[in-house]
Amino acid sequence: MNEISHHKSWLETTKSFAHPRVVTMLFFGISAGLPLLLIFSSLSLWLREAGVERAAVTYFSWAALGYSFKFVWAPLVDKLPLPFLTKLLGRRRAWLLLSQIMIMIAICGMAFINPADDALTAMAWAAVLLGFSSATQDVVIDAYRIESAESDLQTLMSSSYIAGYRIGMLIAGAGALFLASYLGSTMGEYNYLAWKWSYLAMATVMLIGVITTLIVSEPDTQISDDSIHSRHDYLGFLLLFVLAVSGFVASFYYSSSLAQILKTDLTDIVANKHLAGFVIELCRLAFALTVAVIIARFVILSGVIKQQLVEQTYIAPVKDFFQRYGWSLAWLLLALIGLYRISDIVLGVISNVFYQDLGFSKPEIASVVKSFGLLMTIVGGFLGGILAVRFGVMRILFLGALLSALTNLLFMVLAQSGHDMVMLYVVISADNLSAGLASAAFIAFLSSLTNISFTAVQYAIFSSLMTLLPKILGGYSGTMVETMGYQQFFLLTALMGIPVLLLIIWAGKRFKMNPVSIK
Repeated sequence: MNEISHHKSWLETTKSFAHPRVVTMLFFGISAGLPLLLIFSSLSLWLREAGVERAAVTYFSWAALGYSFKFVWAPLVDKLPLPFLTKLLGRRRAWLLLSQIMIMIAICGMAFINPADDALTAMAWAAVLLGFSSATQDVVIDAYRIESAESDLQTLMSSSYIAGYRIGMLIAGAGALFLASYLGSTMGEYNYLAWKWSYLAMATVMLIGVITTLIVSEPDTQISDDSIHSRHDYLGFLLLFVLAVSGFVASFYYSSSLAQILKTDLTDIVANKHLAGFVIELCRLAFALTVAVIIARFVILSGVIKQQLVEQTYIAPVKDFFQRYGWSLAWLLLALIGLYRISDIVLGVISNVFYQDLGFSKPEIASVVKSFGLLMTIVGGFLGGILAVRFGVMRILFLGALLSALTNLLFMVLAQSGHDMVMLYVVISADNLSAGLASAAFIAFLSSLTNISFTAVQYAIFSSLMTLLPKILGGYSGTMVETMGYQQFFLLTALMGIPVLLLIIWAGKRFKMNPVSIK
């Protein structure tokens, strides 16, 4: 596998972790990792204790699809200045502060909703706001990381970011579970106030990100933007985004009744309720996207916003990527990006429910899965960063994908073992170590594909594509488990990793790793 590598001694590589930019990414990682489990596992346990059905619980993972569609508003984040904040803090820090405040508001909103009182719709909207806000924060953090240091630090910054990310997940996962349990909520005796105060505590922890944003400086390397220069352009760009998103949400919302009818009719035809549901929801999503595109087209034709501006914002970053790598290699790289995380994301959506079904208590899940798992992920992340610097990103990318697929098979053994704490430690050790190693290499890989002239947009596209298909499939993980059982489900997630290994081998023969490119 051809690759540009900088050979450093083990000591030099280790010392680089003390670089201020590397340390900064640790705290930003905490801020980014905290919201994720408040949408996924912690929320799923809360909903299960409140009496919500398993299938409905896993559907809530779709609230995090904002991570998969963040490329849509990434240009807005990249181009639009915020009144007062941009002049005061700079382009990146202004958006960081706004997104962090919105995250705190969303978490507080969820805290004041009791899902046991049939308030699932309100909870879903609050979760969507949290997903949207945290995805926006991710867009800015990714751009900040790539712009704030040279390519030789990117892998170590990725490792530091992963460590912080996992600490944030620990706080939102183990911390929330311990706190809710301590305050008196259990599977057999649900206590809404316990979860309310747990989520309010999580909102307070987000101050770590806010303080970091206020302390750090703007990146030194930023590309000036000459394409948007007037207030009319800014407002037109914002109006285009708002109208397109409104059309998407409205068409998706008002098509729900028709979708139920079509699901019933299609179920009678194909004799498979789950397949029918998947097909109809996919068509519904495609219809909503089409409506958004049509609205955007009408706004452009009306002259509210210049077509050239839209092309420079949305088309130019994509065109640049295909021009730099050529069509065949570009599509190969996009396929690799889209499938790399499929095994662990699809499994991860239902993992906490799985542990609960095996009889593990919240304190046990918090101490082993969250706390001990965090340690193993941090070790894996730093190990992945060091190995990638020493041996090349593509080699470690392959190793991470192989280990991630193999460790999914260990969940089959755990399913057979039942409530076995030793086996749980073994599974969590292997799963989190491989996940940390794979993530460090993968983030460095994505950063190398990015042209700094289009940092926010290109990286948002890559990271959105990385989670889109896995999260769509993950929303059906509860349904798949109910249909085929846990063991066959885990086997299926392991087999999903085979195409990824083939893509890495193929890409490794054609792709040459480059530093972050600057026009």
